[in-house]
Amino acid sequence: MLLLGITLIFIVTSQSKAKLDHVTIPEEKEDEQQKQPDTSLQNDEQTNKETTNEDQQHFSEMVVNAVEETINYFSNKTHITAIGDSLTQGVGDTTQTGGYLGVLDRAINQDEELVSIDNYGIRGNRSDQLLKRLDNPDIVSSIKDSNIVLITIGANDIMQVLKDNITNLKLEDFVKERADYEQRLRNIFAKIHDINPRTEIYLLGFYNPFGKYFKDIKELGLIVKNWNDTGEKIAAEQSNGSFIPTIDLFNNTNEDLFAEDNFHPNNLGYKRMAQRVLDFITNEDKKEDE
Repeated sequence: MLLLGITLIFIVTSQSKAKLDHVTIPEEKEDEQQKQPDTSLQNDEQTNKETTNEDQQHFSEMVVNAVEETINYFSNKTHITAIGDSLTQGVGDTTQTGGYLGVLDRAINQDEELVSIDNYGIRGNRSDQLLKRLDNPDIVSSIKDSNIVLITIGANDIMQVLKDNITNLKLEDFVKERADYEQRLRNIFAKIHDINPRTEIYLLGFYNPFGKYFKDIKELGLIVKNWNDTGEKIAAEQSNGSFIPTIDLFNNTNEDLFAEDNFHPNNLGYKRMAQRVLDFITNEDKKEDE
């Protein structure tokens, strides 16, 4: 079944060279979008207005649903450092306002600035690259001042295994790389703790971007689950670490939650992630108070 799945993936990816040559799909060029006829521009303008209204309504609902918890929590925890891959950068967000972090920023800081967010997400980052970037003076400085560190990492590690072994892929390839990922993840947590032992570290799990199109290939879902289990285990080992699952947000839904590249979340997908992060952080704080 795994070989059948990989064959299907190879056929699909061979039709789109960009998906094989790059871990993530390049964004569309802005100049090509600007060449659309005036009617398209008018439609886009109307769509943007509708999206803005929907976004504002969603932001209001997010804060209203947990306003007391949010204000009480973030009044004393004002700085967030976000590190990781394209999910931190916000790739797929057509509003280009920072993905789930942008949603959090606009939702929490509606009336006053309760939180500041530094976004150090880089598209395509793997765990080995993130570990090296933790030596970056700007990131070190941000983490030293942080109350919360949010991390998205691991999906590109899986994609790298796929790219490196596409012609002869075996389940063992993912198992071996997962062991290496586990050690790098431990080192990432340790390094952040050394920089700031008081900050709370939240590792966001990743979803299965292949689930929508390859529902019958259980191995792909199993690989993602096993890697998420590894992340959850490592986070649980830390005195200041927590794991935030996201895979369920993208499973078993008829809503379109993916961007045009069919890999990254779209605006609605990022809204779901933001709500999960906000709920999880405030609920964790509530649990500590009980």
